[in-house]
Amino acid sequence: MSIEVRKDEHIEICLFEPVEAERETTWLEYVYLPHRCLPEVDPEDIDLEVDFLGFKFSAPIMVSAITGGSGLGFKINSNIAEAVEKLRLGMCVGSQRIALEKPETAYSFKVARDKAPTAFISANIGFQELRKYGVDSLIELVESIDADALTIHLNPLQELLQVEGKPKFEGLISTIGEVVKELEIPVIVKETGAGMIREDAVRLEELGVKAIDVAGLGGTSWSKVEYYRAVKRRDDIRIGVSKAFWDWGIPTAASIIEVRSVVRNVKIVASGGLRSGVDIAKAICIGADMCAVALPILKPALKSPQEVEKTLTIFIEGLRVAMALMNVSRIDELKRIKPIIVGRLAEWLSERGLKN
Repeated sequence: MSIEVRKDEHIEICLFEPVEAERETTWLEYVYLPHRCLPEVDPEDIDLEVDFLGFKFSAPIMVSAITGGSGLGFKINSNIAEAVEKLRLGMCVGSQRIALEKPETAYSFKVARDKAPTAFISANIGFQELRKYGVDSLIELVESIDADALTIHLNPLQELLQVEGKPKFEGLISTIGEVVKELEIPVIVKETGAGMIREDAVRLEELGVKAIDVAGLGGTSWSKVEYYRAVKRRDDIRIGVSKAFWDWGIPTAASIIEVRSVVRNVKIVASGGLRSGVDIAKAICIGADMCAVALPILKPALKSPQEVEKTLTIFIEGLRVAMALMNVSRIDELKRIKPIIVGRLAEWLSERGLKN
């Protein structure tokens, strides 16, 4: 099966099937923000601007990796890029492995920079491809879209469940370290829906990674996506195995706090099931520097840049309202707010010896 077909299958499944975690959530529902009924901050005076890897974002929001490598990917990337350029946000393109194997597909990624000449854009490659393609190839990917960073996505769960998957994990950490040393731009390492624990975050910081995207449990479950692909192929073994991992991983809220507890010089990106400006406010309160969304952008991106802009604006304005109701006017003030953490998240923190 061609990579183009696989990529379009992923998009189709995410559009028409219930791909979010089955029983588990992000655990952001266990984070309560202190409501102030006597706010003294006027909404128009709230400044959402943040610095992320040397770029000024109008708000701590970016569009996470979705796709690329096909005509459908071209349309999606084009519409997202036009919207983030207008809103002064950022985006990460989908995995560019296909552009290395089939250079004729590179146009579907290059359109991002064409439509967003000044916005933050990250290139993207899977960790399984790092050993197959040398640093020169990665530099080529970065330069092809004039990227401001390279995202290495970690998807061991998906690789283990894919019908085509033949993953090899040995040497992964040292290979990431070599890439970080060789590239002149920041390297972001992101999970893909199963979250991150502090033991792995420590190792990534030691390698010199500049940002960690926790991509926690509670949003898109790639084990579910691969389950639907297995159903289509009537692969009973993959169907059975994939179904057992629909809720595998570390919820987003726990992942943010895990990573925050150990890293000192690494930016933390919260993603995995963020669905509102309130979710973004909560993520920042518990340790995130930037927030990323993907699934909520998919349908709008198939329509127009205006629809993407509208969806992102809902997130932005939701964050603004949440900040007004907490009586804070800047993101650094929001970070100093102490949230109330209860329930399963509080139990997790206690078991792991982590502070609220």
